[in-house]
Amino acid sequence: MKLLIQAGADVNGKNTISPPLAVATGLGGYTNFIQLLLKAGADPNILDELGRLPIEIAASNDCREEVEMLFPKTLPIPNVSNWSIDGVIAHSKLKSAKPVNELQINENKDLIKSQANNAFKRKDYELASKIYGLVLDNEPDATLYSNRSLCWLRMGDGEGALSDACMCRIMRPDWAKACYRQAAAHMLLKMYKEAHNALLDAQKLDPGSEEIKRELRKAAELLKTSSEA
Repeated sequence: MKLLIQAGADVNGKNTISPPLAVATGLGGYTNFIQLLLKAGADPNILDELGRLPIEIAASNDCREEVEMLFPKTLPIPNVSNWSIDGVIAHSKLKSAKPVNELQINENKDLIKSQANNAFKRKDYELASKIYGLVLDNEPDATLYSNRSLCWLRMGDGEGALSDACMCRIMRPDWAKACYRQAAAHMLLKMYKEAHNALLDAQKLDPGSEEIKRELRKAAELLKTSSEA
């Protein structure tokens, strides 16, 4: 572990399914690994592929020492009413008794959204998109498709943004934001006619939005310029 960190290994494992801290806590008893990772700047607020935080994994494995190490650096979990070391342990034991699918979809949904929103605020759009996907893989949600579409937009991925925006619009055709997300993706892909049409739909649904009016004018200008060219 020391050699990997010294060699510049990514202690947050952005390109892996589970972050190193989650893997270390899952092994059980590798407290020294956790100490090294935390010292190197590993973020204990990154979820694993099942939507669990490292502190939850440590608690479910009855590793109190690891819970104590992770607790000061872990953001409060929304559905843990007693935010304390004992409270986290009790919460995790109760949660580990439930079926995995129910855990992922129901109990962890608010936590996953919270973690994704935190990643988005840090401008870590790649991580945020992965976390949103944890819920979407099990339960389609128009709001999360909209959020992930915005992540793709910020990363410059027009195709990904359009795919999620279209899913969002299919699920909520009467939602102006769905049309707006679709238009933004079309704009990034330089599909100005499609963007203009999507914004017209958005304006019908939310005629008072100044933002939609502004983007509609911009799309109209770009469409005119591209037609003249």
